Amino acid sequence: MSKLAQLREHRNAKAQEANALSNKYPADQRMPSSEASQLDTILAEIEAIDGDIQRETRLATLAAEQTGNLLNRAREVATRDPSAHSDNARALKAYFRGGLQALDAEQLSAHNARVTPDIRAAMSTTTTTEGGFTVATEYNRTIEQAMKAYGGMLQAADIMNTGSGATMNFPTGDATGEVGAIVGQNTTVSRADTAFGNVSMDVYKYTSNDIAIPWELIQDSFIDIEAYIQEILGMRLGRILNTHCTVGTGTGQPRGLITAASSGKVGTTGQTTSVIYDDLIDLEHSVDPAYRSLPGVGFMMNDSSLKVIRKLKDSQGRPIFVPGYEQGNPGGAPDRLLNRPIFINQDMATMAANAKSIAFGAFKKYKIRRVMDLTIFRMTDSAFTRNGQIGFVAFQRMGGNLVDVSGSTVKYYANSAT
Repeated sequence: MSKLAQLREHRNAKAQEANALSNKYPADQRMPSSEASQLDTILAEIEAIDGDIQRETRLATLAAEQTGNLLNRAREVATRDPSAHSDNARALKAYFRGGLQALDAEQLSAHNARVTPDIRAAMSTTTTTEGGFTVATEYNRTIEQAMKAYGGMLQAADIMNTGSGATMNFPTGDATGEVGAIVGQNTTVSRADTAFGNVSMDVYKYTSNDIAIPWELIQDSFIDIEAYIQEILGMRLGRILNTHCTVGTGTGQPRGLITAASSGKVGTTGQTTSVIYDDLIDLEHSVDPAYRSLPGVGFMMNDSSLKVIRKLKDSQGRPIFVPGYEQGNPGGAPDRLLNRPIFINQDMATMAANAKSIAFGAFKKYKIRRVMDLTIFRMTDSAFTRNGQIGFVAFQRMGGNLVDVSGSTVKYYANSAT
């Protein structure tokens, strides 16, 4: 077992121990000082282990960087036993090597039978008759999962697919303040029309930018080009989409969650790099209870902000942060804050003067719209050929907006100005 795996296993055991100790007492009962001290010790150990995990992860990254540039690191991710490659991966690799003429009869038949062209060859000065190779649906799903790793918005938001890029309008309404009335006999009822709003969602053409792959890499038999392309596409598209869906201006790019959200709590003077327990309670209750019960309600913040929150305690002296264990495994538990899920989003501002550092609310009200399928183009023009390379570029039309007319579905905490 690797050192990193041992650290994670140790962290899981400590997290279970902390949760068991915390759950011994109901919310209205103060934990004895001896056990509170024991819990503090366990949480300090967890934080130390997390530091060790981050250090080992960083060391692994540095080791990968020493072997070469991004191309080599992605190649390492893609390196695996060729016998384990799927039929689609082998067909894709053959196509990348030499276009349609490199496919065998079975692969060519599968290509001709497909309908949606997810990967196409571009017309070029050197190969004007290149055809296209259609990639199976699982490629898009895998790339989507890779994109999620680079930000919290794709995990927290609601994602929809549409067949065209025409402007989409969402009629909105806020009936949380509307009530009925008692009326007497033969009395005309009062008119109380409900108000409707409109939120539009445009899409924008995103690209991965060019990816130049040397012929030697493509021709090396142990390289899984499928995995390589997925790694690079997920990283590039995931990062830019997450940034725009978090803090996008809404002009020439999606309107981000924080741009669209309204203020729920501002820290008091002196809280330029901190937040207190009461502020988190105020932030939570700034969202209407009708929305707090919706699916996907939770907190979103930068990892550095979470570090600050992990040290906070409630009035009973117990940490408000509940460490999870065995995340991703059946029966596992994620980290939680005030019994709400936590979404780590590195595009959220770090705590500083006036920073909108924490968001809370129904994040499913943020809609991410994708038009049709991700498309990869294979380029073999002279600009790449002279360097002994084949170029690839991906395009995806996407957009995003917070569908909220009331301004009460998602709120943010802003640190004090001074």
